[in-house]
Amino acid sequence: MSLYETKKATLADWEALGEDVRVELIDGEIYYMAGPSATHQRILNFLQYTVYGYLKGKTCEVFSAPFDVYFQHQEEDTPNIVQPDLMVICDRNKITKKGCIGAPDWIIEVVSPSTAHRDYLTKLPLYAEHGVKEYWIVNPMNETITTYRLMEELTPAVYTFRDTIKVHTLADLRIDFTQLDLA
Repeated sequence: MSLYETKKATLADWEALGEDVRVELIDGEIYYMAGPSATHQRILNFLQYTVYGYLKGKTCEVFSAPFDVYFQHQEEDTPNIVQPDLMVICDRNKITKKGCIGAPDWIIEVVSPSTAHRDYLTKLPLYAEHGVKEYWIVNPMNETITTYRLMEELTPAVYTFRDTIKVHTLADLRIDFTQLDLA
């Protein structure tokens, strides 16, 4: 055994942290999450309000963090557990008291300096592997939205806060980012 070998965290390790601690468990590593900034919250409020209004009376439902999503690898005992900033779940059978078991249809992450690497490089392949249909990364620092249609290919489309973006998993929803007020 190497001196630098580290033990992977397990579901039991994650559960031992308690419900009041915001953490994610990805590939055996625990990631602590800081509280969101005012800009982060304004973006989330805008998106949640827009999506909630669109979904009213429809079968899909929108959730925001902290709400756990459990991805289980067939060959591993410990699941990956993430808390996306915003998600839309259309299969209500996936929703439990614990969170979402399996892939939401659409996930949105709002980047902060401490999560950028994880949002762009760690979560993208995780979400693609587990069947998330659409993934958006909103970057307030450079005012861009990178969208991925994960069921097709991983080629991103990049938009700005001056664009209106079509949501592919929800037939006729378009989000006009010019309506986003960050003041």
